[in-house]
Order: sequence, then C-alpha cells, then structure tokens
Amino acid sequence: MGNPPLIREMSEDDIKAVTQIQTQAVLEGVANFDIVPLNEIQMAEKLADLHRDQFPRYVAEVDGIVAGFGMVGPYRTRPAYRWSVENSVYVSPLYQEHGIGSALLSRIIEAATNLGFRQMVAIIGDTGNTASIALHRKHGFEMTGTLYNVGFKHGRWLDTVIMQLTLGEGEQNLPADGTYPGTLFSGSKS
Repeated sequence: MGNPPLIREMSEDDIKAVTQIQTQAVLEGVANFDIVPLNEIQMAEKLADLHRDQFPRYVAEVDGIVAGFGMVGPYRTRPAYRWSVENSVYVSPLYQEHGIGSALLSRIIEAATNLGFRQMVAIIGDTGNTASIALHRKHGFEMTGTLYNVGFKHGRWLDTVIMQLTLGEGEQNLPADGTYPGTLFSGSKS
C-alpha cells in the first residue's frame, strides 16, 4: 500500500463496499457476534439511522477503494447512557496491518470528542482478538472487563472484551441541560 488512507465521511455510495467488508467479518470472523450479515438495504437503514442521530461514520479509502470503515453509535439506548458511545471499526482483510484501523479509530475518537460525548466503549469479540485489543490500547482504551463464554459462533464459545476510553472532559463535570450532542435522545429527530 503506497498512499496513506483517505479518511472521509461515509456516503450512500459506500453502502455496497461497507456491506461487503462487514459480511466477510460476520461470515469468517469472531470479532462480530452476528451470525447473519446485514444486506445492503439493512446496512443502508442502519447507517441512515446513525447519520440522522448525528453519530460519526467514516470510511478509509485507498486509491479509490473503500478499505475499511469506522463509526460510533449509542452504547445503549436508555437515556442515562446518552453521553457514551460504542465504536466499530472494520478493515478489509486485503488492507489489514497497514494502519487503516488506527486511522479510522483516531478519526472517530476525535469526532465523538468534538461532539461532546464523554465515554467511548469498545466491545471486542473474543479474547483471542489481540489485534483489536492492541489497537484500542494504542489509542488509550483501558481494559474494563471480560465476559467469558457469552457467545457461540463457528462451533466454539467466545468471550467479550470490554474496553473504555474517557473522551474530553469525561466525568469531570456535569453536562449542561439540553446539550446532548446528537438527536437520539433529544426528541428532535429530523
């Protein structure tokens, strides 16, 4: 890979490539606990919901090809969790180990921080996913726990690793009323 990846906002034109990358991860890997991948229509709906609720979504493009994608969404949908987000980063196997995951994670951390979110959570499929664990550690995430044998996929039991990163002001002060960074909990869906 000669050129560094271009990290840009995801568009509708990226749905097919994003769906292909996620499909391969679901069918061949254990980082994602889905068993059946989303089709392009389902992916488009999911990404449109994230866009509507003002959650960051990015792709990494290398020489005009979508090599990976990253996004944040709600950590949980109950309103008390509204200041926390969960990240997802996927990189095509053809482009792994070239810094694309790191570039995507860096950009979504920056975007979530700039929007005013206070915590980012990584839910990593399987303790054997050392590359993802190392990637998150590199970006300042701390290990907060492991849930053992909570998933079953590809004929084996899988753990879930939970890592967390404090964003911006974190818990140092309370957010001002009515300042939620997105629209999911503010009642102002557009």
